[in-house]
Amino acid sequence: MKITRIFASVCFLLITYLANSQTSNEQYTSPYKKAIGFKLNPGAISYRSFYTRNKAVEGIGFISIDGFQLTILNEKYFPFANAENLTWYIGYGGHFNLWSEKYKLNNPAKSAGIAVGADGMLGLDYKLKNAPINISVDIQPAFNFVGASYFDLGWGGIGIRYTIK
Repeated sequence: MKITRIFASVCFLLITYLANSQTSNEQYTSPYKKAIGFKLNPGAISYRSFYTRNKAVEGIGFISIDGFQLTILNEKYFPFANAENLTWYIGYGGHFNLWSEKYKLNNPAKSAGIAVGADGMLGLDYKLKNAPINISVDIQPAFNFVGASYFDLGWGGIGIRYTIK
């Protein structure tokens, strides 16, 4: 368990450093300003809004019979291999969960009640050229430190969103 915590801490420090690094790509401008849609795995609502040309905030909300999770991420975007409308991104943020006792029965390493933790994000983002659709695929490592302490790689997924200029 101690090795998992050290690994998680190093991952979050690296993600935070890269997301805030001074090497900026100020020439890059996102092909859309806002997007709303779904993120598959496990099945959440996703809203992304760019507040500068290459930085966005993303909110991800997941609701089930067992409870809910709300995640807020700050993300930085970079062009990928000079491909039009294709970027890679990295980010960091946090989550707040509220789970029932039934959730704990299905997930023994986790706990019922309130859970709070830190999240990282690494992914690819593509805006379709002639349609208001954005597709992304990412990995979202998370470390929970209020409630049960655990490291989780299970919140990344595929996002499909409607874009708004």
